[in-house]
Amino acid sequence: MASFPTSLRGVLEQIPKAAIDSLEEIRIRENRPLEISYGSRPAFVKLDGSLTEDYRVAYVPGRDECRAMLEKITNHSIYAVEEELRRGYITIAGGHRIGLAGRVVLEKGQVAHLRDIAGFNVRIARARPGFGAQVLPGLLDEREQTIGHTLIVSAPQQGKTTLIRDLARCISSGEWHHPAAALWRGRKVGIVDERSEIAACEKGIPSFDLGPRCDVLDACPKAEGMMMMVRSLSPEVIVVDEIGRAEDAIAINEAIHAGVKVLATAHAATLADVFARPVLAQLAAEGAFASYVLLTRRGGKVAHRVVSARQAMLEGASRSGFKTATTTRPRDAPEARGAEGAGHA
Repeated sequence: MASFPTSLRGVLEQIPKAAIDSLEEIRIRENRPLEISYGSRPAFVKLDGSLTEDYRVAYVPGRDECRAMLEKITNHSIYAVEEELRRGYITIAGGHRIGLAGRVVLEKGQVAHLRDIAGFNVRIARARPGFGAQVLPGLLDEREQTIGHTLIVSAPQQGKTTLIRDLARCISSGEWHHPAAALWRGRKVGIVDERSEIAACEKGIPSFDLGPRCDVLDACPKAEGMMMMVRSLSPEVIVVDEIGRAEDAIAINEAIHAGVKVLATAHAATLADVFARPVLAQLAAEGAFASYVLLTRRGGKVAHRVVSARQAMLEGASRSGFKTATTTRPRDAPEARGAEGAGHA
């Protein structure tokens, strides 16, 4: 709440507790109604904090409030967060990402920065201990007694970051949630936290519990960070969020061939979407991942489905029209292990 101007904070602090407890997003748009998202549903906010579906009676933040908001989240120095502004977001203490809307300034055809910022989307970061417990047993590499290479996919705001955060904690702590893994030790986990959301570091120290054997490269580009991890921090598992660029694929393959397990997320609503994205499709065709986890929001719960690499190729490639001459068996997928599964978190 300290990131909001006084007048706006006064409205938000009156929101019903049930909505606060399940709050996901706060959307502030200059001269437009204040909106929140909670428990997978949207609502507009009135002056007294009560919720409504009628935008015409909602509280409307003005220019002064939006300017004050920008000053607060940048600590009165826009130049200090110039790189984040170029990417369209600012991450504040606690790992909360604030998306920004405004006028884009281009230099040589590339986004240089944003100006005239008049929209903010505050995405609330939450730790969900136990979220990974239902998913992790289907991702294990029993031969090497660790997690297999895994890609978690979903549309935005389905829980990918929350899930990998808890999976990192489980792996680091040795909480494998499977009878066969009762004696397995925890693994050294390296998190490349490009957007400062997974660990929510403050002065290099994670705000979230990531277990006892975890190192974080905060605000570091993914591809470069993965190579830095491999060269200097000897991780056994590398965790990265939202892959999709060609350089990400190169770094993932380098990490895999260096004997490091990779746990990553990507935006894709279905397996067909995975194979429709060239970089992800190529990684899949090369057998980079042993398992895929698909997350979907159903009401107030997140449903998950674990799919083996072979099934993903059959299901996703055929539906997307992706063509490949050969299907490479994943490097760490035991033939006998059942990788299909479903559940709720």
